[in-house]
Amino acid sequence: MFMLRRITPLLHWSRVWSAIALTICLWVASLSLSLPASALTQIELSEIDYKDCPEALSEGLLVSGSSAEANCFIVYGKAKNSTNKPVYDADIFGRVYDANNNPVMQNRTRLGLIDEVPPGISDFELRISVAANQPTPLKLEQFKATGFSGRVRR
Repeated sequence: MFMLRRITPLLHWSRVWSAIALTICLWVASLSLSLPASALTQIELSEIDYKDCPEALSEGLLVSGSSAEANCFIVYGKAKNSTNKPVYDADIFGRVYDANNNPVMQNRTRLGLIDEVPPGISDFELRISVAANQPTPLKLEQFKATGFSGRVRR
């Protein structure tokens, strides 16, 4: 009876350590099985320019979070996917300044999204709203995009 009382706690701790070792093994194994959609792919953007939106898109447009009128512009250019697979959900980042070098979008560099970028060079467009009191021409700088090898957003 005395011997059994001394062995029981040892059996308990061996089970605890076995569970910890199994948990660590599963965690290490899961690291090697990450989803392919988590791989970021850089997309080179070039020939960036803008134009006025068609009237149907810009009618009655207001600046986000206020009742101030806004102008609508379509930013367009070329997207270069250097991989041999499509890239999905590519976030577009860039800086937009007005004619006086004032930022058009305070503290915001993510401007939009390209749903799918096929391999090679393709066209892209995104719509931006600019407060009507900010003078043009706009200056578009530091544009780039990053996307994923698989669908991320639904």
